[in-house]
Amino acid sequence: MTGTRAQVSRKIPKQRSAMVLIMVLVVVAFLALGSYAFSDLMLAHQESAELSIRQTQTRALVDSGLDSVKLFLFSTPDIRLEQGGIYDNPTLFKGRTVIDDPDPNFRGSFAVVAPSLDSSGNYGGLRYGLEDESTRLNLNTLLALEAQSEGSGKNLLMALPGMTEDVADAILDWIDEDDEARDLGAEIDYYSGLSPAYACKNGPLETVEELLLVRGVTPALLFGADVNRNGTIDPHEAEGESANSSQGVADDGSYSGSGWASYLTLYSMESNLSADGSPRIYLNNDDLNTLYTSLSEKFPAEWATFIVAYRQNGPYTGSQEATSGAQGTLDMTRPARFPLSQLLDLVGAKTRVRFSGEISSVVLNSPIPAEIGAMNIFLPQLMDGATINPATTIPGRINVNQASATILRGIPGMDEDIVNQIITRRSADPGTDQPGRQYETWLLAEGVVTLDEMKLLQPFICGGGQVFRAQVVGYFQGGSAASRAEAIFDATTAAPRLVFWRDISHLGRGFALETLGVDYTEQ
Repeated sequence: MTGTRAQVSRKIPKQRSAMVLIMVLVVVAFLALGSYAFSDLMLAHQESAELSIRQTQTRALVDSGLDSVKLFLFSTPDIRLEQGGIYDNPTLFKGRTVIDDPDPNFRGSFAVVAPSLDSSGNYGGLRYGLEDESTRLNLNTLLALEAQSEGSGKNLLMALPGMTEDVADAILDWIDEDDEARDLGAEIDYYSGLSPAYACKNGPLETVEELLLVRGVTPALLFGADVNRNGTIDPHEAEGESANSSQGVADDGSYSGSGWASYLTLYSMESNLSADGSPRIYLNNDDLNTLYTSLSEKFPAEWATFIVAYRQNGPYTGSQEATSGAQGTLDMTRPARFPLSQLLDLVGAKTRVRFSGEISSVVLNSPIPAEIGAMNIFLPQLMDGATINPATTIPGRINVNQASATILRGIPGMDEDIVNQIITRRSADPGTDQPGRQYETWLLAEGVVTLDEMKLLQPFICGGGQVFRAQVVGYFQGGSAASRAEAIFDATTAAPRLVFWRDISHLGRGFALETLGVDYTEQ
């Protein structure tokens, strides 16, 4: 190489950009965020699916409760009493665990609840059992009661808190068959003028809620402030009560927290059978030979003789002295000319009869004297074994042992003194300790009312019905889910049947878990 300096070329590296790295980081972040969102969404769907499953399980728990009630009603009355009874039976109806799991969120139970009555005979508190529908006013029997005693149906309606005469007349017009409006009522002329117009029912109701179609009936009056139907006014409901205090108020200014719906039914009915399930003897049977034979098989001969003689000759009100222990052979060719209007016609009665082969007549005293001690013994026997109604069931009469004071006050012939005595004396579940109080005639036998007062009351009252309402709550003890339903069972026959069912889960659980029953122990 010559002395020429070599030319050395120098390459300067280019400056690199971090944009790609930033883009990668952004993409990764978005992918992570998307994955997180997707994961969160999947977890939410999983929780929703699990909650839906648990909600479905609580509906099955409700069904278990309903089946338990139905099975219980399959038992005879004596067995029901041995198992704790229908009225308040926490052993059978509080916190019954169906799904046994150590985790309370998966420990499934049911409870059967009903409203209780306080010492004044008003709704207050809770019990674990069934509600006798005969404690309520049966709307579909009002017209039959009106036919028996004019004005009685309206009087019963007027006992409801906040009821007015115009609304009572409108309700009766809604269910009667004619188009003639009562003095303050409403018929087709009124409803055809509404927008939209609709026809008056002029027939029996199918649901209590149908009353909302009747002029003057509002949701506040029908349902009251107890929105979730748990039998108590919760704090949030009390605020609504104040806001709606212009509606549903009684004459004394008090508000009906429960609303009319808690006092009304379409299903009340009692069995017209003896306690052992056999038919009662129909005393107005015109075949006197059959009647006498049936009576002789169930009652003493003295009873059979007197009842048949009474059917032939009627009541005796003359001055001839009764012959003690008189017996003879009745002339069965004589017709039955005097039907009984009530079983109470026999209490303290007399009849005059001439036995076959005898020249003179004798006066017979009733084997059921109108004396308190004797009536306590004999009236339950008469009520259990005999009837003047040939039907196997009797609808609509009111259970004096469990009805609220509100309903009792509306019964024709029931004054405030009688109501107070009933509430003070009665036992809510009479079959447990006082079998005689299974019949409404305990009011007479214990001197609460006179014989004449009892005759006035008897068409409207009974000692208990055989149609029962159950509110069943199915729930997990951890509070994760709950369902609630209301059902009515007809137990007037040997095989009880479900006649009404309604899901009320949309109203919430309604009760504290501790109230329904919690039996798990935290570890």
